[in-house]
Amino acid sequence: MAEEIEIKCRLKSVAAFREALERIGARPVVAPAARAVNRAASPRVHEMNDLFDTPKGRFAKHRQLVRVRVRKTRGAGGKGPAHEQILFTYKGPASRSPKDGRGARTRAYARRHKVREEVEIEVTNDAALKQILAGMGLRPWFRYEKYRTTYCLPPNRSWARGLVIELDETPVGNYVELEGPAEAIDRAASLLGFHPWEYITKSYLQIYLKACRRNGTRPGNMLFRRRR
Repeated sequence: MAEEIEIKCRLKSVAAFREALERIGARPVVAPAARAVNRAASPRVHEMNDLFDTPKGRFAKHRQLVRVRVRKTRGAGGKGPAHEQILFTYKGPASRSPKDGRGARTRAYARRHKVREEVEIEVTNDAALKQILAGMGLRPWFRYEKYRTTYCLPPNRSWARGLVIELDETPVGNYVELEGPAEAIDRAASLLGFHPWEYITKSYLQIYLKACRRNGTRPGNMLFRRRR
């Protein structure tokens, strides 16, 4: 399995964050497949996520995740045909330190980043996939959505190779997610004005549940009240 290393930080101002991205030379990324469908494809993608588990919550109990994600990319201003991508993902239990070249865990970044083993494949039919999961005894138990814009630094920033910067607009606030090599995450976070004590390693489900407790609302699905 591939290893996912990431952190989140809460954004106080999306406008200020975009200015910081401009300062460090980060540029929005549009998937080639989306651009092939619509030459004016927007880098802002709508994501609808469904988490699946057994009736007794086996995966949640073992801190594992099974997810079906549908990503829709439209043209600027909502014009033109949309491109849809469907991703099926499994994530293992979160650790707090990445592996070294020999597969052993290193403590260099312990307790700073979230590290998970991840395997992800692209499929072409989410309805058929959900039928297969239902036949295996799995059921959808949590749905959440967000708008994600992905940014990358230019190739001449060799230290940022493999780093992805993602602006996530969610029903419970706006966040930046940094994913890639641990050293690159820390360097990019610093350039964007974040400190290690601002790192968040919780999932969006955990962030949502905390927001529900804070607001005194009953948890359900993490969805926008009105599609934006």
